[in-house]
Amino acid sequence: MLKLKQTEFLQSLESLLNISSPSGNTVNIINYIEDQLTAEGIETRRNNKGGLIATIPGKTAEKQRMLTAHVDTLGAMVKEIKANGRLRLDLIGGFTYNSIEGENCLIETSNGDVYTGTILLHQASVHVYKEASKAERNQANMEVRIDERVASAEDVKKLGIAVGDFVSFYPRVELTKSGFIKSRHLDDKASVAILLEVMKALKTSSEQIPYTTHFLISNNEEIGYGGNSNIPKETVEYLAVDMGAMGDGQSTDEYTVSICVKDASGPYHLGLRKKLVKLAADNNIPYQLDIYPYYGSDASAAIRSGHDIIHGLIGPGIDSSHAYERTHFTSIEATANLIYAYVWSDMLT
Repeated sequence: MLKLKQTEFLQSLESLLNISSPSGNTVNIINYIEDQLTAEGIETRRNNKGGLIATIPGKTAEKQRMLTAHVDTLGAMVKEIKANGRLRLDLIGGFTYNSIEGENCLIETSNGDVYTGTILLHQASVHVYKEASKAERNQANMEVRIDERVASAEDVKKLGIAVGDFVSFYPRVELTKSGFIKSRHLDDKASVAILLEVMKALKTSSEQIPYTTHFLISNNEEIGYGGNSNIPKETVEYLAVDMGAMGDGQSTDEYTVSICVKDASGPYHLGLRKKLVKLAADNNIPYQLDIYPYYGSDASAAIRSGHDIIHGLIGPGIDSSHAYERTHFTSIEATANLIYAYVWSDMLT
């Protein structure tokens, strides 16, 4: 079993959460993770899409595994600079405007300058707009109030802000005494932090894992194609580590590892699912089986792109996915331990 040190793990996770990385603008966090792995003596390489692939050699390389977690997050881009000096947004990833209403944000210009702002309904003031509560939260009505003295589009352009600049949301990380982790972007930085701990443990182990295993830190999952390429031809099993989504009718909770049996792409590999369940049961790892009806993963993207692999999906249970998210450290532990048991196990074929 993998023994996570809670304080150290949470510090690592908080560092990841506080590095802005909306899909399309992930170079800073990829650099950070690469530095972390290099310091541990773990071999890494970049793919052309900007993702990072780390490799832990196994006893055999004839059959290989790949695990992936994605570091890209939801975000936005500047769609329009309005005449009143505010910004209209175009969203990156699948979420709703109401989930970011009132959120503070960062606007990063193409020359690297960063400005702060707040995402607000245009009709925010109830003292001015009688129908504010009824206004639809959409691209037309939502805007960014920049924390600079601007009153026109020309004022904004003088700051260097332009259409296409990336907008990221404050994560608002909070760690509670009761073990909860509250933040934006736990999807999927919680899983990235878990894979980092697994890799470090494998690197320092006195024994060698049975199969060479690659760990892809993908950077385009939220827009559908983070893990659909750069899969070595020797790869037989491909396990995505992503969040388990909670809600009405779902089994997933914040205290166990969620094993996905089906999502919007269809069922995951039955044999691998049964194996993951057995590993959890044999190692007293708390788990839940679940179906995510409006969900896709890097593993399902890999299948769609034509790779001949056995694919699976697990992850910590995340409440309020794609909004202000929450999980518990026990879910992190369960996910880490299932991954650790998995990488030491025999292949299905």
